Amino acid sequence: MSTKRISAAVRHLPRSRKGGLVAGALALGLAGALSAQTVVPGQFAFADPVRVESAAPQSFAAVVAGVKPAVVSVRVRSDSTPRMMSSRGGGMPGFEDLPQDHPLHRFFRRFGGEPFGGERGDGGGQRREEPRRYGTSQGSGFFITGDGYLVTNEHVVSGGSEFTVITDNGDEYEAKLIGADKRTDLALLKIEGESDFTYVEFAPDAPQVGEWVVAVGNPFGLGGSVTAGIVSARGRDIGAGPYDDFIQIDAPVNRGNSGGPAFNVKGQVIGVNAAIFSPSGGNVGIAFAIPASTAQTIVADLKNDGTVVRGWLGVQIQPVSKDIAESIGLDKAKGAIVAEAQGDSPALKAGIRSGDTILKVDGETIDSPRDLARKIAGYPPETTVTLDVWRDGREQAIEVKLGRLQEEARAAAVEPTGENTAFVDSLGVELASAKSVGAGDKGVVVTDISGDSAAAEKGLKRGDVILEVAGQQVDEPGDVAGAVLGASESGRKAVLMRVQSGNATRFVAVPVAKG
Repeated sequence: MSTKRISAAVRHLPRSRKGGLVAGALALGLAGALSAQTVVPGQFAFADPVRVESAAPQSFAAVVAGVKPAVVSVRVRSDSTPRMMSSRGGGMPGFEDLPQDHPLHRFFRRFGGEPFGGERGDGGGQRREEPRRYGTSQGSGFFITGDGYLVTNEHVVSGGSEFTVITDNGDEYEAKLIGADKRTDLALLKIEGESDFTYVEFAPDAPQVGEWVVAVGNPFGLGGSVTAGIVSARGRDIGAGPYDDFIQIDAPVNRGNSGGPAFNVKGQVIGVNAAIFSPSGGNVGIAFAIPASTAQTIVADLKNDGTVVRGWLGVQIQPVSKDIAESIGLDKAKGAIVAEAQGDSPALKAGIRSGDTILKVDGETIDSPRDLARKIAGYPPETTVTLDVWRDGREQAIEVKLGRLQEEARAAAVEPTGENTAFVDSLGVELASAKSVGAGDKGVVVTDISGDSAAAEKGLKRGDVILEVAGQQVDEPGDVAGAVLGASESGRKAVLMRVQSGNATRFVAVPVAKG
């Protein structure tokens, strides 16, 4: 009601009610002034609360009607290894090994069956190969082109010899495997001779946490099932592979949904459903989808030649903890620290060395080792990239020409032997020269360690080989003690050690006492 209408209404009321209504109008006016952050003398001004318009759709029916014909069930047939069986076994391998008084023997004798073949009681028979057996599994997938290319998970098609695609209307087609990438759990299938399939597109932008998501797939072999929820989180690392960057959703996803799409409300694919977290094996509201950006890149490579080629830097890396950051002079824990540059790797040839902390790749900030791995893998081999590294207390740029990703070489395990040890009280560790105990030509071996020491809390253990302390190579226990003392006298809260544990090399920041 406007101010003029309020005044007019007041004139027609008795005097006793006019006062109350005017007071109420003044109160409303004051509240409005306060909500608009107008400061009234002697009063407090309050900021407006956050108000967001709801974007909840009234129905997902239109989205589902548009995308559902593009979603398929994928049936995979795999050969099992033939087994040897006896002609006496009646299809039950190992039956002939049962004792004669076993209940199964009495069962067949009583009911006239002949589990052993031949005449009753002959006990004969020959060993023969069991007929080939086949296993069948099912998953989901979706068309990305009208001529029959479709995406699914690598773990859905793994080990398969025959692939059958069942569309939403029940039509069945034989498909061939174009290629699969185990590292990202993606695979590409193709139906030959058809060109009129309904297909969907990948979303150009990453979804935001809280956005609606619709999952369509083949849970438990039911086919064509639709569920809805929201994007719960992004950037999830679930330990599935070196490039984990999953979208977490709470749309109900179950066994058989693997390889199926997760859509936004525009009908675009934001991710490929790949895994669930579930103690029971069924949906508990936590599912993980491979981002559309990852799927697009991998599918393009698979479509090109059936393989995925990635850039290779050739370094062992680890996260930069607060202790490590402090020990090397970084203002905050960021980037990925190089534990070791592998032999004959692009990194080693470019001058990257242990202790370097990689902060950026071609100007893009590196948040973690996994982030670095994803960025490097996104480049094709022979690409030259610029790495911003932290070395000797300052940042510098190094150009590296990437190689092709290959399996990492494994170093020999190191175990301490012999005597000639010395105890470093400041660390709570007993050390011996690697040479003196036959554990190699470099470093100092941890032959014993106090369970309540700071070194033990940071993960050092018996058998580890300390290669460097505070950037200096160490070959004797005294080298370690001296470097720790130097770090303490310089005011460092921790000293950085490069440690070899079995096949891996890593950095450990061990706290030290001042002075």
